[in-house]
Amino acid sequence: METFVYLSSHTNLRCAVIATFAQQQLVTHGIQVSIPGEEPEKRLVVDLSEKDTDKTAKESCVPKKTVAAGEKCEEGIRILDALAASGLRSIRFAKEIPGVCNIVANDFSPTAVQLIKRNIQFNEVEHLVTPSLADASKLMFERKGCRDRFDVIDIDPYGSPAMFLDTAVQAVSEGGLLCVTCTDMAVMAGNSGETCYSKYGSMSIKIKSCHEMALRIILHSLDLRANCYHRYIVPLLSVSADFYIRVFVRVFTGQAKVKASASKQALVYSCVGCGTFHIQRMGRMTSRDKNFHYTAATGPPVGMSCEYCHQKHHLGGPVWAEPIHDFSFVEKVLKAVEKNPKRFKTSERILGMLSMITEELPDAPLYYSVDHLSSTIRCNMPSLLQIRSAILHSGYRVSLSHACQTAIKTDAPSSVIWDIMRCWEKMKPVKREKLSESSPAYHILGKEPVLRACFDIRADANPKSRIRHMKRFQENPEANWGPKARAKVGGGISAALEERRKQNQNKRKSPQDAADLKNFPCKRFKEGNCTYGERCCYSHDTGFCAEEDNPCDHPATSEGDKRCEGPTHCPETSEGDKQCEDPAHHPAAEEGNKQCEGPASHTEA
Repeated sequence: METFVYLSSHTNLRCAVIATFAQQQLVTHGIQVSIPGEEPEKRLVVDLSEKDTDKTAKESCVPKKTVAAGEKCEEGIRILDALAASGLRSIRFAKEIPGVCNIVANDFSPTAVQLIKRNIQFNEVEHLVTPSLADASKLMFERKGCRDRFDVIDIDPYGSPAMFLDTAVQAVSEGGLLCVTCTDMAVMAGNSGETCYSKYGSMSIKIKSCHEMALRIILHSLDLRANCYHRYIVPLLSVSADFYIRVFVRVFTGQAKVKASASKQALVYSCVGCGTFHIQRMGRMTSRDKNFHYTAATGPPVGMSCEYCHQKHHLGGPVWAEPIHDFSFVEKVLKAVEKNPKRFKTSERILGMLSMITEELPDAPLYYSVDHLSSTIRCNMPSLLQIRSAILHSGYRVSLSHACQTAIKTDAPSSVIWDIMRCWEKMKPVKREKLSESSPAYHILGKEPVLRACFDIRADANPKSRIRHMKRFQENPEANWGPKARAKVGGGISAALEERRKQNQNKRKSPQDAADLKNFPCKRFKEGNCTYGERCCYSHDTGFCAEEDNPCDHPATSEGDKRCEGPTHCPETSEGDKQCEDPAHHPAAEEGNKQCEGPASHTEA
């Protein structure tokens, strides 16, 4: 019996990437890995012996040394799970990734390390996983020597990983894999730009492509810290999913390559009115014969105000401006998951996400959103195929983005994008008289389009992942899924909050319970025209009146009592006698005065 395994697409994708990286590294040592659920590949070895004068090629199926998951490989990779918590990820690495030499499961909490030891013993992976009680930064700093470095370092904190990045880029081996997760998306998506700058050295701004910009911010931060030690990064895979981002990069050493890092970073100018963005590289690299020349970039690419809507610009960055994926590596991961789809329970989403990533344009940083373009000019939104077809008809490239469902990544300039939207507005006109003269729509639609857009659907406008109906974006795992109420001490939430949460769910969709309606009086019955009788879902009790919902014209027994006793609760002795039989129903003016304050004066009771 094995311990509980966290079957999220996040952890599964991490195992698939590290397994592909291990396979790629061990091939150079002549070692073949065996993935769980896959048949080992048979390699053809051609023997060109010198004894054969005719150089005849003898083909034979000679299996090389093969290692399987769960077996220790002395030439294998060394993995550091820097923030291991209970050690579940480390155990999954040991059981699912072949070609592993050693896994260090580290945590700063003594309680967590005790759980790690118990889980290691329970899953019988003592030969692969080593528990460690230490500060993650200190542990990585102590292992920054070339012989002691880790081949794979996984950093997955609660919140920002900024404090671990500096030592992580030093402790990973040459060409090693660095896996970093960020869950502080509020900071990286523009809600707190100054905090983002203090942590990652980049200013985040609120734009529609904030999720891809967050990926480029963390890549910029990693490359910047690696440059301090004459190292640089090569992104393999960058993913924005759910409420986090995750990057997989390789780290290399080379002073000549580090000089080109300035030309890989860029500033982002984003219009606050229409959302048009421009990329400004921070450096420029030119080649002269076999040598490269590095100079400062020229700019800025925009004026004091936006040329389309006359609004101001926000300045963000610097961010990573180079490709954020290595498509050859992504294809290897994709093929590995396709070979054995039953290996992960979230294989469908992994396949959909990776397929969509392979379709992205590598040289088009950031993206536009179709719904935002339409809302800017106050018109109906075109379909994704129509806007993609119009861009393709204009002679430019276009793709989707895994980070946003309505995104369009294109190499078309912003002037072409707005000309296409102007042509669309002529087909679906808006009421110009209702547009304010200071609105972006007024200025954008005030100009005639230079380009005549064609919205006829093209066959190549629909990507393969969309045609195959692949699961590209996350679906809610259960009904009413989302942020829950604040947790209480000891776990869970309070009973009152739990009851309120259940009452508020689907209150606009599901009909109200008939039993609850009996707590409210029937207004038609009071007026004498209710025809439902006992079948009425409201209360016909004459002794109940909810003063807030159905005010009663009978005097209450007391000021704080909201229940009426009906028209006979204050009986009269005769038609002309207004004397009350119960003076307590009508408070006296003074304690010693028993005279009733009713409609007519009468003697003391």
